[in-house]
Amino acid sequence: MFPSRRRRRLVLLALAALALAVAAQVDAQFRQRGGGRGFGGRGFFNARFAEPDDFDGRWHFCRVAFANDIRGDGGGWSVDYPRADLNLSIRLSELTKTDVSKSPGGEPNHLLIRLTDPALFDCPFIMMTEPGAAGLTDQEASKLHDYLVKGGFLWADDFWGDYAWQWWEAQLRKALPANEYPIIDLTPDHPLYRMQFDVKKTPQISSIGFWAGTGSTSERGQESATVHTRAAVDSHGRIMVLMTHNTDFGDSFEREGDDPRYFLEFSVPGYAFGINALLYSMTH
Repeated sequence: MFPSRRRRRLVLLALAALALAVAAQVDAQFRQRGGGRGFGGRGFFNARFAEPDDFDGRWHFCRVAFANDIRGDGGGWSVDYPRADLNLSIRLSELTKTDVSKSPGGEPNHLLIRLTDPALFDCPFIMMTEPGAAGLTDQEASKLHDYLVKGGFLWADDFWGDYAWQWWEAQLRKALPANEYPIIDLTPDHPLYRMQFDVKKTPQISSIGFWAGTGSTSERGQESATVHTRAAVDSHGRIMVLMTHNTDFGDSFEREGDDPRYFLEFSVPGYAFGINALLYSMTH
């Protein structure tokens, strides 16, 4: 006999509360050790960083690992890792003709990168999750600048509220000075919205736990009610940094299989926008 809708909701809420409690405990442990959550190979996943030999000429999802600054606002680079990286890579291979790098077993070869790694310049695209927590050193900012002006593309996603935006913008300006690289608001008439799918607007996507517990999508209430789709552009108008603020595309990728309602409401539009963004990054 299938459980009632009420019982399923209670189970989801209980799981969400448990996950939040565990995440908070782990985050506190790593802060005591003096590093950002999961940073530098000491952290939550003990993941291996990419090396030049990992690149085979095919497309790779490259996630930036960064150190948290206690003055920032966010959970850190490992949020949504690694399922978001895997799932977006799979959908890109299924929905486009992009040749995604895969292991002999068929799993996408997603990579973890530091901004100071030489392998950064082999990445076709890089993603930062919860960049409102990031603290970029001068060396990291210099390498990010070099990567972007050489044609690289950064997608910064999942940061909420005014303070997180202001903090991230200050970090980004270490790499891309405001007088050379303006930040613009993207509107649905921009080519990114029509690369493959006809996306009418940037969806607001909350974490599955927040959505299940509140039925809402604005994680900071009225302060984050409006989604901002912004971009730092070069002198030709090319997007160098895509910034999706007050929304969480990473969760729409990571949690696609956790709840059919969440999938239909958030993962479907999330992938439409995400595939468009990746195609734009590869063609501009």
